[in-house]
Amino acid sequence: MNKNYQQVWQTVQCIPTGKVANYGQVADLAGLPGRARLVGKALGMVPKEGWQGKTVPWYRVINSQGKISFPLGSEQHLKQKQYLQDEHVVVIGNRISMPSFQWQPDLTDLLYKLDF
Repeated sequence: MNKNYQQVWQTVQCIPTGKVANYGQVADLAGLPGRARLVGKALGMVPKEGWQGKTVPWYRVINSQGKISFPLGSEQHLKQKQYLQDEHVVVIGNRISMPSFQWQPDLTDLLYKLDF
């Protein structure tokens, strides 16, 4: 199993309910600066059973413009939008207000949650 993917999955598991992070932010926090595209690839490879017994909330990761990356109206877009709305994240069209919903992790908390 790809170690970089594991770092991404573990980082995404730290994003709390009702918050979002962008691909670049996840890459930075996962110790993979500049690897935003790798984050997208890793999220597409999440095992069905999740990672280390927990789900990986892939839908909490959006692009740097605060948008859902899937094409507007596609099945994947509608699925991600619904998951976010179920967590009370306001999605208008395909846009999320980053000032309102972006995850601002407590770095000391991350030190205890991340293994890398």
